[in-house]
Amino acid sequence: MKEFELLRHYYKPVQPTILATDEWVSYHEILPQPSLQNSIYCFWQLKTTKPLSNPFVYRVVADGCIDIFFDNTCPEESFVMGFCKKYTAFPLQPSFDYIGIRFFPSMLPQIFNVNASEWSNKTVELASVLPQISTALKQRLSGGQDFVAVTEALNQIFYEALAVADLKYDMRFYEALHLILKKYGVVETESDLNTGLSNRQMRRIFNQYIGTSPKTFSKVIRFQNILHAKPSAQSLKHNKLFYGLGYYDQAHFIKDFKSLYGVTPMQAFR
Repeated sequence: MKEFELLRHYYKPVQPTILATDEWVSYHEILPQPSLQNSIYCFWQLKTTKPLSNPFVYRVVADGCIDIFFDNTCPEESFVMGFCKKYTAFPLQPSFDYIGIRFFPSMLPQIFNVNASEWSNKTVELASVLPQISTALKQRLSGGQDFVAVTEALNQIFYEALAVADLKYDMRFYEALHLILKKYGVVETESDLNTGLSNRQMRRIFNQYIGTSPKTFSKVIRFQNILHAKPSAQSLKHNKLFYGLGYYDQAHFIKDFKSLYGVTPMQAFR
């Protein structure tokens, strides 16, 4: 459907890359098969290539998406991470191998007819949300397989799920969602999202499909646009990028960025 095709056209969620100092940790993304690319942004893997001698904390920044993830050595340990309005830090063991499925905003609730607000800002066991997918992971993954083999199984699992999904989308919601994405989150949600829904209805449907209000979602999209711009610390200081993105002053920009990323802009882009 065109409404779903536009999600990939307008939005490419960014997560921080692994630092050069983390030489024994790798992060990779693989695109899903074409029939899933309007629903799933990517499959990802975060793993150690040898046991670490120091603790490792992985920081997930706010990106507006919902992820399913699991321990590749033990696929029955699977989870859903809902929409997060700020960054989340995960302390990990010296050896780890996690694989995940990152869904475009609104797509997981659409496909599986669930309410995203029930797991906003938290991580819950997949079996409590989508028992059929939890069971499929247990049955079709043997544990410890290489990333490509796992993605082949994931493609089949989610292709089957999408084939039977009853997608009853609200065109007014997707007009508002596309507008936020096209404008990089720089919108006045109370007045600009005039698509035929009242402000109350808009908040309700965003909570159902995204897991938060239009205002908070827009703030995350605006933040993600900054990550896409890849500014240097110097350009942030001299070019005042934050003014063009709707921030009234530098202090407000730094406060929002640190909440969404976990460090200040200067630390992130140095």
